[in-house]
Amino acid sequence: MAQGARRTVGQVAFVIVLAVAVTGFLSVAAVRHGFFDLQVYRGALVWWVHDGGEIYDYLKPGTQYGFTYPPFAALLMLPMAYLSWHAAIVVSVAAGVATSAVLIWWLLDPVSRRAGWTRWFVFAVALCLVAAFEPMRETINFGQVNTLLLFLVAVDLLRLLPGGSRWAGVGVGLATAIKLTPGIFIVYLLVTRRWRAAVTASGTATAATVLAAALFPDASREFWTSALWNTGRVGELTFVSNQSLRGVLARLDPQNPGTLGWLLLVAATLVLWAWRSRVAASVGDEATGLALTGAVMCLVSPVTWVHHLVWLLPGLLLLVDRGMAAPPGGRRRRLLLATAAIGYAFLTSRIVWAWEKDFTGLDGFLFSNTYVWISLAMLGLLPVAARSSSCSAVVESAGVPQFDEPDRGSPAGQRHRIGRPLTVR
Repeated sequence: MAQGARRTVGQVAFVIVLAVAVTGFLSVAAVRHGFFDLQVYRGALVWWVHDGGEIYDYLKPGTQYGFTYPPFAALLMLPMAYLSWHAAIVVSVAAGVATSAVLIWWLLDPVSRRAGWTRWFVFAVALCLVAAFEPMRETINFGQVNTLLLFLVAVDLLRLLPGGSRWAGVGVGLATAIKLTPGIFIVYLLVTRRWRAAVTASGTATAATVLAAALFPDASREFWTSALWNTGRVGELTFVSNQSLRGVLARLDPQNPGTLGWLLLVAATLVLWAWRSRVAASVGDEATGLALTGAVMCLVSPVTWVHHLVWLLPGLLLLVDRGMAAPPGGRRRRLLLATAAIGYAFLTSRIVWAWEKDFTGLDGFLFSNTYVWISLAMLGLLPVAARSSSCSAVVESAGVPQFDEPDRGSPAGQRHRIGRPLTVR
């Protein structure tokens, strides 16, 4: 058998073994949520369309949970009211898997080409690993929309479609109209002085919101004046699934979460994010801008459930990218790849749930907030890279030496492309 054929057989065997291992892991570790959130969405839409009720008055029987998204999201989800329950599940899972697969391909394909890896093999391995990733499996099991929003924003910021610059801001605007939290990407466009894209994003979000208001005036009035401000509809701040800064403070003192302290933490976090985003924008590194803004969104939102942390996936993929762009055998490559592996392992482990019932004490503080610490580390330490059409060139990230120090074996003040160095900026 030729060497190439043996290699292909080995790769196929590895993917099969990995897929079986991931399936076994999911059968044991993955919690079956029964598409709970999808039940809420569809139940609210059926109540609204077929039973004559108001969409924001609906609560899933036996729970406090109702439809919490803006009316434009209800407009897009409206066909769900006419689908059977099983058809709605199929559409939800297919949409989540498809958008995730396309995003992974876009982000990892340049890495595999640059490293000389077999492209289908890298893609297959990545799909298996992402299937085990807790935020992803929670998104699918709940029937959530996180991957769709991430897809819209990534297509926009990374200009992944033909003529992308012409439509810059549209994806961010649509994501913001569907769910308010991606609105921080409009702030990102302002911080990085992409004025036209920011105006387009704001205009798109406004137009979508106005369209929904024209079609559903009563629902829009209810959402913007009442439902939006009813935080009891989304769950308890102290719940261990809330992996935001607000969740950290709430678990420290459940009776008095400390709003002022939270606002100060948010302000400091936003300052760090704005500075790092400007650094990334100055070298044209939109991928890191996407990853940094996804991380800060998770941190500053009052409620960030574990399934929302799919926004950390671009950062993990970029760590692999930056690691493979570093000199082979160097300390920098080992550090970056090890960091990606450790972050992935923790975000797959369900470690925070071991402290679900008792998050007191030092161990409770450290481990019930594990995913918050990962978000903070990503915000502060993710290295910035200037991209060319053929490969990545890693550059110094303005005073963040942990990831950006030169390897001891490389000339001081240089970074390496394939075949030639790049002067540090």
